[in-house]
Amino acid sequence: MTNETIQIPLLPLRGLLVFPSMVLHLDVGRDKSVAALEKAMMGDQTIFLAAQKKVSLDEPKPQDIYRIGTLAKVKQMLKLPNGTHRVLVEGVHRGEIVRFVDEDNEFSVEIKELEEVHGDKNEEEALMRSLLGQFEQYIKVSQKITRETLETVSDIDEPGRLADIVTSHLSLKLKDKQELLETENIKSRLQQLIKFISNEKKVLDLEKKIGQRVKSSMEKTQKEYYLREQLKAIQKELGEKDGKSGEVEQLREKVEDSDMPENIMEVAMKELDRYEKVPQSSAESSVIRNYIEWLLALPWTEKTQDTIEIKHAQKILDEDHYGLEKVKERILEYLAVQKLTKSIKGPILCLVGPPGVGKTSLAKSIARSINRNFVRISLGGVRDEAEIRGHRRTYIGAMPGRIIQGMKKAQTVNPVFLLDEIDKMASDFRGDPSSAMLEVLDPEQNSNFSDHFIEETYDLSNVLFIATANYVNNIPGPLLDRMELISIAGYTEVEKLHIAKEHLFPKQLKENGLTKGNLQVRDDAFLKLIRTYTREAGVRNLERQIATLCRKAAKIIISKEKKRVVVTENSLEDLLGKTIYRYGQAEQENQVGTATGLAYTAAGGDTLSIEVSHYPGKGKLTLTGKLGDVMQESAQAAFSYIRSRAKELHIDSDFHETYDIHIHVPEGATPKDGPSAGITMATALVSALTGRAVKKEVGMTGEITLRGRVLPIGGLKEKSLSAHRAGLSTIIIPEENEKDIEDIPESVRNELDFIPVSHLDQVLKHALVEENNESN
Repeated sequence: MTNETIQIPLLPLRGLLVFPSMVLHLDVGRDKSVAALEKAMMGDQTIFLAAQKKVSLDEPKPQDIYRIGTLAKVKQMLKLPNGTHRVLVEGVHRGEIVRFVDEDNEFSVEIKELEEVHGDKNEEEALMRSLLGQFEQYIKVSQKITRETLETVSDIDEPGRLADIVTSHLSLKLKDKQELLETENIKSRLQQLIKFISNEKKVLDLEKKIGQRVKSSMEKTQKEYYLREQLKAIQKELGEKDGKSGEVEQLREKVEDSDMPENIMEVAMKELDRYEKVPQSSAESSVIRNYIEWLLALPWTEKTQDTIEIKHAQKILDEDHYGLEKVKERILEYLAVQKLTKSIKGPILCLVGPPGVGKTSLAKSIARSINRNFVRISLGGVRDEAEIRGHRRTYIGAMPGRIIQGMKKAQTVNPVFLLDEIDKMASDFRGDPSSAMLEVLDPEQNSNFSDHFIEETYDLSNVLFIATANYVNNIPGPLLDRMELISIAGYTEVEKLHIAKEHLFPKQLKENGLTKGNLQVRDDAFLKLIRTYTREAGVRNLERQIATLCRKAAKIIISKEKKRVVVTENSLEDLLGKTIYRYGQAEQENQVGTATGLAYTAAGGDTLSIEVSHYPGKGKLTLTGKLGDVMQESAQAAFSYIRSRAKELHIDSDFHETYDIHIHVPEGATPKDGPSAGITMATALVSALTGRAVKKEVGMTGEITLRGRVLPIGGLKEKSLSAHRAGLSTIIIPEENEKDIEDIPESVRNELDFIPVSHLDQVLKHALVEENNESN
């Protein structure tokens, strides 16, 4: 390396490099660059060429230019019509910028020349041969460099010049070329260049493989397209419509003839065009076909004509259902409003009641009475939001949600749509289906219901939605807010008798191939069947027992060749076996420490016997019978109240220190909870501690406070029916529930004595046997 420096104009290069011994054409257009070029032409035509670090800069600063560049001679300069200068330059020597002398009008720099560093000649010769071999392989793969170039390069015997010439022919990044330009040691430069060529060759090999694969794929696609077009032409000439083209044409005709809205038809046509282009073997083909078929299967405008005639509706409801007068009245009111408003909008009806009371059949009767198609979906156990809204088509096996599936079954846009067991929906990590139901049941939103599979909005505003539930407390609040509840309590014995005779028995006769001439069942047999073989709010088990009766009779008729079987109260056990339940739950005699409570469960009303015993101990209170938190708290409250009133109740004031008390609710395997057992527990406790018996015919319901107040409860109608069923004659109820007595069927109301109370003292007065009358 020489330490001498020379001052020379600088021409910054964008995106390219000039190596020593390299001849290259350049177009120069920037003002500073043109000024530097003209200055060089006025001198000895020598100029310094250095690359910019960033190609995008139009006005580079000294820090934006690489320090190592090439000293070059301007061989030729030509001014072009557009104002730029085309110059021919030849690289002479490597150089390094020492400092910038001028950068205002043009770049002028002070440089020093760089000398190449030689090593072992034999090693350099070996590296030159290796380089030429790699370069030859590169030329074969690249096909951008001619064989003549290889022959020219092969004649060069200087290792540094060979490396520079080869580098100038390679498609390397500017950064890599600059690195080679800055490498003064010839051995290092040759090694580095061999490494770069090897990498480039690998990339070119990969490019070639990809290119061949793409070409092969394109050729296959083009061939398939050409053959399909030929097949279409042949089928057209033969007048055949087989194959996918015929299928697409048939689908297009169906879409055009359908009653879809214009926007849906556009979507269907667009999907048909996609379907036609996609190969039949492709998985996407079946997805698109399935989607188009769903669009065609859905009703978009098809309606049934409503025939809302109140007398006709009442006749059908009476034909299909015995009793349920208030429920029928509410349904008729609802239909009357729809007739006046001429639209089925308003609250969503929700029929609430125990299993087997006829909720689903009521919805069917409503559909029949107004001449609408009926469709039912069960929501029991649904815990995935996609069950309501559908799956997106990107998933394998995607399907629309249950709402859209129901509309497909209905085949009209205005069916009666039953959402069965809406209280049985659950939620987990897959989403909350009850939240998805909000859009379905909201009259303000359901005109634009969105299903993930269909994607386009679907109008549900003409649908009459009816929901059913067993238990109101399990329905989420926001969903409950959109519905109007119609409570259906259990049936009385009289109602069950009529239902059995007029509906269930004729139905089972027909199903079992019998007639009224073959089998007769007396009223006393029906009553015994209801009382001792079933215990339920509805009539589902009653129908099963009647079906069993019919099968037994059929067997007798066939095997014993009898023409007729008559079932009486006495012969019932011969057919059905021993009775299952004891008629009535009332105690046979007055009991000490046992009180009968009334409970309301998801299956309707029921009686609940609460037993209390006490024995010497240290005041421990034991609760058994699988009681929930609410009932346990009721027991604690009753115990605390009795302690505070021990003197007035004639109980030893230290009983809580000298006795252990055990409260038990029989049928321990059944979970029990609810805020209506307080006064029953208190009565049983007082009875056990005073020795006064509880009247056998008395049932009671109500919650208790620490001051002895009796709080109101729910489900009085169901509880009253269970009391009547159990053979009780007197019911003690909270005073605030007195207004609910009128909801109880008259036949039950007339046989029960209701005693409204506001304080526990009143409960004890009516529930416990008088001290001087205990023997009775």
